[in-house]
Amino acid sequence: MTPGGRASTAAPAEATATTITFFGGKGGVGKTTMAAASAIGLADAGWRTLVVSTDPAHSLGDAFGTELTDRPRELSENLWAAEPDAEAAVRRRVAQVTEDARSTLPREVMPAVQRHLAHAAATPGMAESALADLLMDAMERVPGEWDLLVVDSAPTGHLLRLINLPELLGPWVEGLVRQRERVASADSLVAGMVGSQERDSADDDPLLARLRERRGKLERAAERLRAEACVRLVLLPRRMVLAETERAADQLSEAGFRLGPVVLNQIPERPDPRVVEAVWRRFEPQGVLELPLAAEEPVGIERLRPLAR
Repeated sequence: MTPGGRASTAAPAEATATTITFFGGKGGVGKTTMAAASAIGLADAGWRTLVVSTDPAHSLGDAFGTELTDRPRELSENLWAAEPDAEAAVRRRVAQVTEDARSTLPREVMPAVQRHLAHAAATPGMAESALADLLMDAMERVPGEWDLLVVDSAPTGHLLRLINLPELLGPWVEGLVRQRERVASADSLVAGMVGSQERDSADDDPLLARLRERRGKLERAAERLRAEACVRLVLLPRRMVLAETERAADQLSEAGFRLGPVVLNQIPERPDPRVVEAVWRRFEPQGVLELPLAAEEPVGIERLRPLAR
């Protein structure tokens, strides 16, 4: 039993079996609060825990009652938090691509490249891709610098795209690698035929090296997300929210991702019993945690700690 609510026996998170935990759900259901509380509970249990946000809304710092940046900040013993800035990440990526292009492409094509990058930087897909890169960077450091990673994700649709992105981008980056390898090999062959002393091998190509690095990171992330991660969905006792949560659970399961216990959050004194029953009927096998509607929003470690489950 939890204070003011029920919990099935499967509800406690299996920290030893799960290295990465995502909290997802419809906007406004309390997933940021639950991600922060879960990270506190894991840290209190002795796990070096990093909690990061991939939600552009930037509410993780608000939950902890402090300002966060993309550099992990130690908040208490065993607990670190970071809140990456998607716009800054996009700017860094554009700068890196521009630098790579300058070192590998003819000068006369650079204006066209820069126009394309300026347009691409304004698209939502670029921000999601940049956040995915930041997530993969965090994954590369867990385990290692930290034992566990907790992710406060963007609303459901963004979460589904985010965790599928490494697998979706993999073939595209592989195609770029092969294309660049062919170009580098052709350049080397021509240089050899004319007797140039300045020819470089494919291994000296900075753009190719960057693509190979990205390919490896995507492959590792795609494998680990299915082997080591679980997704905990947060929902409210409302029919429409339940319907969206069920769809998300189906899509995640079909894609091969493991679902952890769901959190039925903000339960009023007199909830619709049919909705509550439907939640338990659907999600009891994986675990259900019930939390009552609080009088005010919990902010700060001490007020979040009682919610850690």
